[in-house]
Amino acid sequence: FVTVAVRVVLPLAVAALGLVACGGETASGGKDVFVTGSSTVEPISIRVGELALEQTSGRLQVAVEGPGTGDGFKKVCAGEADVSGASRRVKDAELELCAASGVELLELEVAVDGLTVATSPENTEVDCLDVPALYALLGPESEQLERWSDANELAAELGSTSIPFPDERLSIFGPGEESGTYDAFVDFAIADLAEARGAEEFTRADYSSSGNDNFTIDGIEGSDSSLGWIGFAFYEAEAARMKAIAIDAGDGCVAPTVEAIADGSYPFSRSLYIYVNLDRASTNPAVAEFIDLYLSEEGLALVRPAGYVDLPAERVESTREVWSSWRD
Repeated sequence: FVTVAVRVVLPLAVAALGLVACGGETASGGKDVFVTGSSTVEPISIRVGELALEQTSGRLQVAVEGPGTGDGFKKVCAGEADVSGASRRVKDAELELCAASGVELLELEVAVDGLTVATSPENTEVDCLDVPALYALLGPESEQLERWSDANELAAELGSTSIPFPDERLSIFGPGEESGTYDAFVDFAIADLAEARGAEEFTRADYSSSGNDNFTIDGIEGSDSSLGWIGFAFYEAEAARMKAIAIDAGDGCVAPTVEAIADGSYPFSRSLYIYVNLDRASTNPAVAEFIDLYLSEEGLALVRPAGYVDLPAERVESTREVWSSWRD
């Protein structure tokens, strides 16, 4: 873990706790905290904000929004937020923009997530997909393919063992490019094969995308032959409406479960972070108080109720050491 410089810019979609005005301006003389960024991390931050409200009898007010990891970095680097949640690590380009704005961030790992690939419970023909299959169905070379079976040829060329695909309409739902969950999916399922084949490291563009995770859930449930991806907490909370697809990254099919995500055997496991604007933490004591609570036993105990997986003890200590080193 290192102290990093970062940048940001983005629109608002606040899920608010406490009395904080839009745009991160406080309503109580600078004693409030504004958290932006990842919709994946948002449920954890909301619960910590509620805990802050309870433990301080309403003195520490927190507002939380989840417009997406990329949008959150834009906002925190523009000096418009105190903390930004992230479902991926900050990018070099974001660091450069943040440095240009004179904003310095501290990266703190807070939880583990399992990016979940899902379909409708009605889709009984697909239970497991390997990485070549995901590339053939969702990668840049799959543009305009309308049916699962249209990807059979490319999947076979890539050596997939998940074929043949069903001869059903392929209805795809997922987050947009502003989302860290989108970036993580590209890293897990697209990037290596795209690089090897000289293709762009993006998903196909012709799918239904939204920064609203509930839109993705509704879409996956609403089509019997759907395919999509979402954070584990959102899947677990709505598991009756979706069917998780096991992932084969070369060691057999592994479903996203708390145990598999925690021990790393689920191949699409990823870290979740908060990034602290150190200038804001230096000038507003409420920010440091909020982070102290976030990393406390009571704060991190909220990770699992939020639907995510606890960090191993040694990684918790590493995160706390990074924070305490700055605090000291």
